[in-house]
Formats: sequence, C-alpha cells, structure tokens
Amino acid sequence: MLSYVLNSRNNLIFVCSIITLLSVSSCEVLRTKSNASVSPRASAPSPRTKAKPEAVASTHVKNLLKIARSYTGVPYLSGGNDENGIDCSGLLCNSFKELGILLPRVSWQQSEFFPAIDMPNIQKGDLVFFVTTGKNINHAGIVTEVKGEDEVLFIHASSSKGVREDNMMNAYWKARFARVCRPDFVK
Repeated sequence: MLSYVLNSRNNLIFVCSIITLLSVSSCEVLRTKSNASVSPRASAPSPRTKAKPEAVASTHVKNLLKIARSYTGVPYLSGGNDENGIDCSGLLCNSFKELGILLPRVSWQQSEFFPAIDMPNIQKGDLVFFVTTGKNINHAGIVTEVKGEDEVLFIHASSSKGVREDNMMNAYWKARFARVCRPDFVK
C-alpha cells in the first residue's frame, strides 16, 4: 500500500511539473498564433478631477516608466514574473498591471493589443516589438526616451544582462525591429 501511495505522489508531482512547464510562457520560445481569445483589458484608473486627455496620458506614461524602471537590474528568467527574475513580456505585463491594464502574457499577443503607429511618430511610453529569432515577434520593450532619429531608448529584459535600457536604433535592434504600438490610456 505504501509503495502505491509513493507512486501516486510521484505521479502527482510529475503531472504538476508538466502542467507548470506548459503554462510558463517566455520571450525566447517561438509561438504560432492561435485563435484563443485574449484577456479583456481592465479600465485604467480614472482621475478624480477632469483633466485633459493629454495630461492623463502623460501621467500614465510617467507612471509606466517609473514602474518598468523599478525592475532595472533584475536578472532575465524565461517565464519569470517578479524581482527574482523576469522576461520581456513579463516586464510589460507587470508594468501595465500596476496601472490597471491587463496585457496578454505573450509578446506577439501584446504587439496586437494596442494600435500600431508609424515609426516616425514614436514617443515615450510606446511599446516596441522585435523578431530576434525565427519569423514571429518574440521580444518586447517600452520606449523610455526619444533623443533623436538615431537614439530611441527602450527598457526590456535582456536575456544576457537582465532588465536594462538600450538604444533600439543600434544595428542589432534596428535590424530586428517589427512594430511599435501606442497604449491607449485615454478613451
């Protein structure tokens, strides 16, 4: 009887481990698009006073960047979602969650969540997406500063150096750029 219980416990641990591994998503794993529905986005918290839409959006962008930058130096962890380790889509998820907006957990789904914009219109708070391997979007970040045509800084979870800011106009990132999207903080 004891061997049956031990076997059952080992089987349970094995099944739980498999389920955990399958449920973890990361930037480095290639995915194919599915018809699965994306979690609906929660409304952004509304201000107490009537502010101009631009001012509300500006406040949200400042808060978004402050939250994202609070992860600076956190090591990269595929499927990670906290200060012990995080990946690029987890960084976006966590940052937006604190603003009351629920993003999908996978970077290619995040790239379709907000409207795409043209690159010349890029600004702080925009989301940028890249294809680092394969053919599908598999890396994401948030624009932190636009200094000029050749210097656009973004924060992301680098697989080799953790959460950091880089220039997306350098040769590496520019060659892998796929899309830029603008969060619609104001309805």
